[in-house]
Amino acid sequence: MPPPAASPSPAAPERPVQPPPPSCPDYFRHIHSDLEPWREKGISREAVERGQPNAAFRLTVVSGRAYVETYHRVFQTRDLFTQWGIAQLLARYPGRVPDLDLMFNCEDMPELRAADYPDTSAAPPLFRYCKDGTSVEVLFPDWSFWGWPEVNIRPWGPLMKEIAKENARLPWPDREPYAFWKGNRGVSEARRDLFRCSNDSAAGKDWNARLFALDWGVANRNGFKGSNLAEQCRYRYKIYVQGRSWSVSEKYILACDSPMLAIDTPFEDFFSRGLVAGRHYWPVDPKDKCRAVKFAVDWGNAHPALAQRMGKEGSGFAREEMSMDYVYDYMLHVLTQYAALLRYKPTVPENAVELCPESMACSAQGRDREFMMESREMYVAGYEPCTLPPPFTAEEEREMAAREEDVRRKVVKMKGRAQ
Repeated sequence: MPPPAASPSPAAPERPVQPPPPSCPDYFRHIHSDLEPWREKGISREAVERGQPNAAFRLTVVSGRAYVETYHRVFQTRDLFTQWGIAQLLARYPGRVPDLDLMFNCEDMPELRAADYPDTSAAPPLFRYCKDGTSVEVLFPDWSFWGWPEVNIRPWGPLMKEIAKENARLPWPDREPYAFWKGNRGVSEARRDLFRCSNDSAAGKDWNARLFALDWGVANRNGFKGSNLAEQCRYRYKIYVQGRSWSVSEKYILACDSPMLAIDTPFEDFFSRGLVAGRHYWPVDPKDKCRAVKFAVDWGNAHPALAQRMGKEGSGFAREEMSMDYVYDYMLHVLTQYAALLRYKPTVPENAVELCPESMACSAQGRDREFMMESREMYVAGYEPCTLPPPFTAEEEREMAAREEDVRRKVVKMKGRAQ
């Protein structure tokens, strides 16, 4: 009699198939154009070191550990919180940041002009927060995503949640039907000129703008306790005007569910290159800003559904496409793409100090430490970063420029009809 057949072994449970990572937002595609000058010839150690006179610090990553060589002091804690953000990236994606060596500039104004480099591959690759159409530099998220303690601005992640609560508490129709701006008017002519649009009841002029100059001396002595950004979403419209160059305020203005009336500027940061005029914001001609602001407010109040949709598009971009997940993914992709262009093996500079988040947080005090703890990465990412899309084609760039110009023509035409 044959032996009984053996029972089949239970099948091993199948591991769940992870869905493919999403494609990164379109503004990531500008990483390719930022690095294009060095695409063909690559980046030598000599090229990197030519950027030292313009750099606040040198960042080197070797075997997943970061090292910083400091060259000079910067305004407030820009360098500290930029480095803190890089340390959090390494904690979030351990082993994913390749060996690299770069120079970082923490100033406002772009410094390396393309006109000074007929062969742009000869320009030193310098990382910084903003650029304009005449500069050749590599953009990186600014320090304030991890907090700006000197002016009491919390890290972007928790602040976004706070702003969302305020948005829900005060719906757009219940807000003041004017355009709001508050800040330091002394940092640029663009801001000083904006105050020509102040309400002048004695002269019978009301440009629909409510402008408030912040006295930094008084605010600093008070610890900026009266500058809660979440509580500034009380107006139907928010004005964005550049500072010395770009302004970190743009993301907070976008987040308010109120249409951003953006006064045109040549300066851009890493994410603003993804904003679309007429969808995410209302463009304002700086040469006719008072009448432009007044018309935008009058138009929006007369077309509340369309105005609210623009406000929602802007805040949706801030909340979703600028989430800290995407901020870290942008950092990872730009550093990875940059590292691939290096034509030498990075080594730790003799005067560099290892970037250790524990020692950074332990030595910090007051708001510095508070904001570091709020923005600390507690877990390793258990998923792949978003997929970097390809560069824009020449045809796509022409189409985007044409759409932007068409929106501006329409705004000018509508304003002309209303006068």
